Order: sequence, then C-alpha cells, then structure tokens
Amino acid sequence: MARLLDTGPFHLALRAALAARGLPLHRVRHRLAARGIAIGVTSLSYWQQGARRPRRPESLRAVRALEQILDLPRGSLLRLLAGPEPAAGGTARPPARSYRALVSVGAAVEELLAGLELPSDGGLHTVVHQERVRIGAAGELAGRDSQHVVRAHRDGVDRYLAVHHGDPGCDPARVRVQAGENCRTGRVRRHREAEVLVAELLFERRLRTGETYVFGYGFEDGTGARCTEYVRGFSYTGGQYVLQVRFDEAALPVRCRRFTRSGPGAPRSGLADLTPSGRYGAVHIVEPAVRRGLLGIAWEWA
Repeated sequence: MARLLDTGPFHLALRAALAARGLPLHRVRHRLAARGIAIGVTSLSYWQQGARRPRRPESLRAVRALEQILDLPRGSLLRLLAGPEPAAGGTARPPARSYRALVSVGAAVEELLAGLELPSDGGLHTVVHQERVRIGAAGELAGRDSQHVVRAHRDGVDRYLAVHHGDPGCDPARVRVQAGENCRTGRVRRHREAEVLVAELLFERRLRTGETYVFGYGFEDGTGARCTEYVRGFSYTGGQYVLQVRFDEAALPVRCRRFTRSGPGAPRSGLADLTPSGRYGAVHIVEPAVRRGLLGIAWEWA
C-alpha cells in the first residue's frame, strides 16, 4: 500500500487501502454519509476499478474524507489524481468516437453522463441490437423498443446507459422509460434544451469479462414534431444492428431510404431505397457488422 500511495495509480492505491483496512464499500458509503457526503457504492466501485476517476468538487471532497476514513496521510490520494489518467483494465478495444462526434446534442449527453459519474466506456460490446421504431398518426416518433445482447469486456459491469434524443419540440419530462426483461430503470437525467435524456438500466447481476447478457428496454415519446428520419450513432465497430420503422396506417410515407453519415451535419451517403411491406408499411435494415458513425432510415411525406 505504501508503494502504491507513492507511485499510484489512484485506483490501485485506493483498492489497497480499502483492503488493508478491511472496509467493505457499503460501510465506506455510510461513513461518508455521516460526514454529509453522498457517494454511492457504484461510484466507489468504479473508482477502485479504474473505470472512472473522481473529478467533481463533491467527489474530490469524498476523496479527502476517504483519506481520513482509511487513516492515510493527508493529500496522499488527491495527489495521485493530479497525474494522467491510466487506461481502464480489461479487454482492450479501439478508441471510441465521442458523443460530440456522433450527434448534435453530444455535449449535452456528455454533461448528463458526467453528472452520473459513470465510465465513459460502459464496459460493454454490442453483440446484437434489434430496434423497433413506431411512427404515430401525426408523423411523430411515438416510441421505440430495443432488444439488446451485450458482452462485457471487463469484470463488474452491471448497467447500460440508453440515450434518447427526441425530435424538435420533444419534452424530455414527458418521455417515459420502460425497462423490459432482465433489467430495471435506475437514474434518469433529462436536458430540456437539448431535448435529450439518459436512462440507466440496471442488470440483475454483475457480469464477468467475456460474459453475455440479454435485456430489453424502450422509450415512449410522442411529444415532438413530425419526424422524417431515425438515426442510430455507433461509437465502436462490430456487432449486428437491425432497425425496423413501422408507420401508422393514417400516415404512410411516399418514399423510404437507408443512409449513413460520418457525423452530425455531414451529407447522407450509402443511399438505398427501401420497399415498405405489410399493413403498416414497415421498412427495415440489417447491418451485420456496424462501423463507427451514423446509420439510419429517412422517409418523405406526401
């Protein structure tokens, strides 16, 4: 422990200090709460795993209190936070594209994520993602449902962060999150100006590296203006993605096309016409191995 307090990194020094004192995380949380500091067990766990480092003023205050609780020299943990952030442990993967590079509201999404104090890399690979989008009678995005299969690339992952960006006029306060099989809704954060929300979906157990997990979730919206496209952003390559868009009988489009974009505001490319089928004029695309960037379906109204 003495060596780690001298050389770091922060997460290993914190882990060693916790082990030396024999304090489980729930007791540490209670001792912090007694000092008026609200830090959850999940955040403490991420700190000692190296998946996230404390940055906010309240988090740094908690680190100062941890030095007292763990009987460490004053400033010993805080000093380690001044150095460069090491790469998180676990299975290596290529650098991800930031939310800012993927969607126009990326800055707002990153602000919401920072408030949740969760790792920027959620520790999960997508294996298969099947998404069904429902367009209402007024042409609005009525809702969407997802069936997701993921694989953990580090130990201890127990949640997924789902982002919903509504169309112009969307009221995030009225958008409802629906947790489906094998998960439940955790914290939900909304950004009214950006018309976006982030929902935490909690798994029923923690995953081990390489383990897969199946879960479902959805969003009920219907608060935005008439919709003309649905787009999904991908930070990483790999994994299969299936998107189906279904229209109300009272509002069928005259043309649907698949497209890709390199980033927000970039021109559409990879255009291909889609043939509606069935009672609801449904169209779909299947991408067997996604690439980083944007993929979606656009349509035109009469």
